[in-house]
Amino acid sequence: MPETHAARRTALRALLTDAGLDALLVTDLLNIRYLTGFTGSNAALLLHAELDDRTAFCTDGRYTTQSSVEVPDLKRVLDRASAAAMIRHGSALPNLYRRVGFESQHVSVEQFEKLDDLAEGLELTRAPGLVERLRLVKDEVEVDALRRACAVADRALADLIESGGIRPGRTEREVARELESRMLDHGSSGPSFESIVAAGTNSAIPHHRPTDAVLATGDFLKLDFGATVDGYHSDMTRTLVLGAPADWQREVYELVRRSQAAGRDALAPGADVTEVDAAARTVIDEAGYGAEFAHGLGHGVGLQVHEAPSLAATGAGTLSAGMAVTVEPGVYLAGRGGVRIEDTLVVRDGTPELLTLSSKELVVV
Repeated sequence: MPETHAARRTALRALLTDAGLDALLVTDLLNIRYLTGFTGSNAALLLHAELDDRTAFCTDGRYTTQSSVEVPDLKRVLDRASAAAMIRHGSALPNLYRRVGFESQHVSVEQFEKLDDLAEGLELTRAPGLVERLRLVKDEVEVDALRRACAVADRALADLIESGGIRPGRTEREVARELESRMLDHGSSGPSFESIVAAGTNSAIPHHRPTDAVLATGDFLKLDFGATVDGYHSDMTRTLVLGAPADWQREVYELVRRSQAAGRDALAPGADVTEVDAAARTVIDEAGYGAEFAHGLGHGVGLQVHEAPSLAATGAGTLSAGMAVTVEPGVYLAGRGGVRIEDTLVVRDGTPELLTLSSKELVVV
């Protein structure tokens, strides 16, 4: 998709011009993938503020063939020290490159000092977060990848339930391994993160890691997992119950379900992220469980499973159409069990697009 990556670079140039930069040295590999399509482990990009003809991409000899396929539309340089090579490239063309920004949030002080020593005739200046600002709003190519990643996770969960893979006597670790295997079978390149499978009292631990704890009748079972497709991540949480649910389990589950619906309904262009968090949190607060919902409502998702924006009381900014976010309230009762329900959605003009389609009714297995 060279035209997609070229369009992203064009959009970034407007930000470089506003910042008074002649070029941006991009060294973060996710940002390089976003701007070029390159998926290797070593690269740097020197993006000129005016033209792709003046932009250069560098990787090393291991990726000669791969880069020719993935980055066919840019001048390529082969050098193991990719960032240094791009600085030397810029220094050799002082009429084109004078004030060069660098991703200071990704470059250590030691790395900067080494690059600055090579920057003859160049002024290296901090330029954090420019690519990330573009990545906040997903284009339709990205949304399609997210949609497919969510579909993989949906199918894997459905298969796991239908096959009887969730049952008393199995361990959390066994369920996690099978869930991740089924995502691979459906086209995931790997899990978005270490899957959370938490049974019984462990479900009250928000980020519990799977253990050899055995599933038992009467347990809540919390599953937080995601698939990766074309580098993009899905993120979904569903809470099931093994056997007939107790009254308190139905009560807590319905509370979280209503909170999650309120958070989803609050997603709209122009909405303040703190107000979206408050819409869901108020439902739980008014029921007297505010202290048991101790994390933010959600986060952005894309090339990283956790990225901006942050839907939280401590977040900042407003939503825009095209942002992909999670909505994931929870209530965690120590020593008893907990519920979290999470979806991945895309903010749209009007109703947000729901990407994770697994049922949010209380599933009894």
